[in-house]
Amino acid sequence: MSKIITLSFFLLLMSQTSGISQNAQEKPYQNVSLSFEKRTNDLMSRLTLEEKIGMLNYESKAVERLGIPKYNWWNECLHGVARAGIATVYPQAIGMASTWDKDLINRVAVSISDEGRAKYHDFLKKDKRGIYQGITFWTPNINIFRDPRWGRGMETYGECPYLTGEMANQFINGIQGDDPKYYKSIATSKHFAVHNGPESSRHSFNAKVSEHDLRNTYLPAFEKTVKQSKVASIMCAYNRLDDEPCCGNSPLLNDILREEWGFEGYVVSDCWALVDFYNEGDHEVVKTPEEAAAMAFTNGTDVNCGSVSPYLAKAVEQKLITEKQIDVAVERLLLARFKMGQFDPDQMVQYASIPYDVVDSKQHQDLALEAARKSMVLLKNDAQVLPLSKSVKKIAVLGPNANDVDVLLANYNGIPSDPITPLEGIRRKLPNAEIMYSLGCITTNQ
Repeated sequence: MSKIITLSFFLLLMSQTSGISQNAQEKPYQNVSLSFEKRTNDLMSRLTLEEKIGMLNYESKAVERLGIPKYNWWNECLHGVARAGIATVYPQAIGMASTWDKDLINRVAVSISDEGRAKYHDFLKKDKRGIYQGITFWTPNINIFRDPRWGRGMETYGECPYLTGEMANQFINGIQGDDPKYYKSIATSKHFAVHNGPESSRHSFNAKVSEHDLRNTYLPAFEKTVKQSKVASIMCAYNRLDDEPCCGNSPLLNDILREEWGFEGYVVSDCWALVDFYNEGDHEVVKTPEEAAAMAFTNGTDVNCGSVSPYLAKAVEQKLITEKQIDVAVERLLLARFKMGQFDPDQMVQYASIPYDVVDSKQHQDLALEAARKSMVLLKNDAQVLPLSKSVKKIAVLGPNANDVDVLLANYNGIPSDPITPLEGIRRKLPNAEIMYSLGCITTNQ
């Protein structure tokens, strides 16, 4: 009798540990012994059209009857886990590119994904599933930085397609991990394609480039991240390319990305890019949100950062798109969620055990210091003023950026526990010197 009780208790314990009831275990999509593809197909067969459409927005809705939790696809980690509290902050991407050190970039990305996974599971414990709390990161930015007037150039790895591709691959490898079954997290190569300013007209700009320039300047880094590091996500750009909006551009998203390069992941729109399809003064290639939704999802976009995807229901009614076409995007997104381990017990996913104390750890702080030192580029030092000598008695520090933490952090950043501005750094370097400081000019952020 005691053996029967013990066996019953063991079976109950196993059921509770996996988070699946015995009845749920009978459903193929919850059978962890099946392939992700088979589980995805089974789960797809159980969804209604309304439920499918609800999963195509960056704020993916829950399907409680099937045990699918809500999920927010939007997170950032350009140079450290961003917008989610304290995190190790590394040099901005343009600075990391200046190191020319692929091993360093990989180690930085590994540490970022460690912190990202740790934060993600900590959020889950608190039942938090909002923006900047997931593990689908919208980075790296691998656009080619040709024009210094482009305000987002600092997010890139510079003007060289070769260097950009090499750095991006190492970053993506570190973000996505090396587990043969599960993604550690998902990286996103963006913005596809020919997106490098001008910033003021990005919602209406029509990029027209020669086939030579397209293939030799703007596409090589994207192709490399698809074929070599197997990036799991691509973000399509705001602008048009040869008259068609990038997020509704079948030659770009289907012919080149999927057919020619063999991309197997999902495509996410830049935020509110689909509104530009019909918005007055922007692309204006269609007249209604329903047409915009159909144009995007029939031509290769899979998840909408914005407000247009809910119009897919009316687009189906208007016969602008079919449910079968919508299924293509839903299937890609569900497969990605399976590969992140979202439907499996934590015991099966090695990355779920990363402890929270890796966040802003001493080891990561030391790595950030190494990256900062290697990223510095000294253009001229004829007078041999640098490095500053401890014997210096008086020094003047000029300029509004010398003591501005916001400028120090760049953008898409986390919150450092001990930010050190150039002025503070000089004070620490020369504790016995007289340090004089002046703004020099007034800026809008002072």
